[in-house]
Amino acid sequence: MKIKGTTKTKGFTIIEVVLVLAIAGLIFMMVFIALPALQKSQRDTQRKNDLSRIMTQITTYSSSNRGLIPTDLSFVKNYLGGPSTTTGVAGADYLDPSTGTGYVIFLSASPGTTIGGIGYYKASKCGVDGAVINNSASTPVNARNFALTMVLESQASLYCVDNQ
Repeated sequence: MKIKGTTKTKGFTIIEVVLVLAIAGLIFMMVFIALPALQKSQRDTQRKNDLSRIMTQITTYSSSNRGLIPTDLSFVKNYLGGPSTTTGVAGADYLDPSTGTGYVIFLSASPGTTIGGIGYYKASKCGVDGAVINNSASTPVNARNFALTMVLESQASLYCVDNQ
């Protein structure tokens, strides 16, 4: 026996469709917002790895030269293994052979705010806040020490590493 007005139809109601679309929109929005931060973090990680590779090559230079560290930017061409052109006294262009990323290495100068700029400091070390401490009477630093600084996208101050 069939009761009048109680027929069931198969399908989704408009409320169910709108709810599914709203949830899908929220998920898309969360991914869309998080993606640039993730990409920035990945680029910074790659820059840190490249800086570590440069540091290893400077250590290799030091081992090959009786513990002395490079005093000029000629080591960029001779020890880093990638194509290099000197742009002047202050800097040398360097293309990392394994990643293809281009950098400018500055001798005893801050890379400023240029992403991909690397500062190379002789007889220096990194301070606790990431600042470079040069050899002085108040804070003596071994002449064989060096520090490298780099500008990162996700960090307001310079990223600094040294060989200590």
